[in-house]
Amino acid sequence: MKSFTFSIPQNIVMGEGALKQLPQIAAKIGGKKAYIVSDPVLKQMGTVDACVGYLKEAGLESDEFTETEGNPSVETVEKATEGFKASGADFLVALGGGSAMDVAKAVGVVATYGGSITEYEGAQKVPGDIVPQIAIPTTAGTGSEVTAFSVITDHSRNYKLTVFSYKLLPAYVILDSELLATVPASVAAACGMDAFIHAMESYISVDASPFTEAMSEKAMELIGANIRRFVANRKDTEAASAMITGSMLAGIAFSWARLGDVHAMSHPVSAYYNVPHGVANSILLPVVTEFNKLTDTGKYLKIYNYIAPVKAHAHTFDPEMLVEAIRKLNAELGIPATLSAFNPAITDEHFEAMAEDAMKSGNIAANPRTTTIKDVIALYKKAL
Repeated sequence: MKSFTFSIPQNIVMGEGALKQLPQIAAKIGGKKAYIVSDPVLKQMGTVDACVGYLKEAGLESDEFTETEGNPSVETVEKATEGFKASGADFLVALGGGSAMDVAKAVGVVATYGGSITEYEGAQKVPGDIVPQIAIPTTAGTGSEVTAFSVITDHSRNYKLTVFSYKLLPAYVILDSELLATVPASVAAACGMDAFIHAMESYISVDASPFTEAMSEKAMELIGANIRRFVANRKDTEAASAMITGSMLAGIAFSWARLGDVHAMSHPVSAYYNVPHGVANSILLPVVTEFNKLTDTGKYLKIYNYIAPVKAHAHTFDPEMLVEAIRKLNAELGIPATLSAFNPAITDEHFEAMAEDAMKSGNIAANPRTTTIKDVIALYKKAL
């Protein structure tokens, strides 16, 4: 067995109605005033106001930034950082999906050390601790609440840059399945598949270890058994709890094992064509799974049995069965089969430039099958 290391330096609170514990958790980090980073939808739905209310009842002040968009930009980080500095807040609350958490992490870095978030692109360039954060996911998908990554779009380069540092990990995480009840079915499907892909890619990663495999397997078990139920009815509290827990476990797994070609390739798709991250991942998954099947050591059968209604056995299983099972699951969840089905305007015009960007991702090196730029271009064309 190869050597490996891991740690889980966070405090995670899980349960229906757990959002009410926000003031007590703020007190544990010594917070006096919160800066809530969220998005317009959660503001309109009253979720942001609920956080403000809980804090106010406990005598804590707060300000808010609710302009986070999907695939958040460098400019959004700059605007949110200015707001944080002006507010006089001493801790951040990241409320929403991965976008809100990516912005909050980036704000924590820039507010502490200055400059632009672009200066921290890459691995371990954050000098030290950042502004304390409490992460509250409202989707079961990104796992960003437990990951050491912040992904920000740099429109000047049509590029999604990644900041990687364990200093980005939020001190506390609140997992409240009730917050998932109002998520639209399309978002639940895309985010749920994103979480499953985190688990699957980290599971077959060349950097996988017994620790990450355990997290990945449990995540796939929870998500595979519940994603259809959850997309069909987001008020199914049992399914919602399983999904948000699975998403968190998958996030822990890929923080240590990395991902693979799916995520390396999906970031340029989002940067160039503004395809939602989870949708891009889902479309690419069967294509990359087929590409990787030559490397299968038996894990494909396990993955298949997590998502297929009827279980398979080793003597009857072929890796191509997993490829077809993923395509069928995407169809059941209403996810387009191809990039052109999502948007007919998408062509192969930028595929070479996108492939060059994909090859810059550290996830390429973790993919089980060695991947060249020609392979990536071919996979994009197949996904088109």
